[in-house]
Amino acid sequence: MLNNLFISNAHAAPAAPGGDLVSFLPILIIFVLFYFMLIRPQMKQAKQQKAMIEALKAGDEVATTGGVIGKITKVGDSFLSIEIAANTTINVQKHAVQTLLPPGTIKGI
Repeated sequence: MLNNLFISNAHAAPAAPGGDLVSFLPILIIFVLFYFMLIRPQMKQAKQQKAMIEALKAGDEVATTGGVIGKITKVGDSFLSIEIAANTTINVQKHAVQTLLPPGTIKGI
């Protein structure tokens, strides 16, 4: 009896019609925003990077992820030979190429 005096019984609120869908809607909206603002642009950029790497050929001027700039002398299945100075070539993996530079960029540096 003493407990009932100080503690009232808790009663659940009546369920709103369509409450399950309304409570799930914010999560759905956040997922849609993540897709269009983060996932989709990143997939598009990855597709462009892959197409650029597949189109590399001898004579192209490139910059690698390590900051090395040079001209491609030989293209293999997964490696490239890049001439970084006169009679100095290095071998790098294809996916290390970050940017395809416009022709004549190296002479301008």
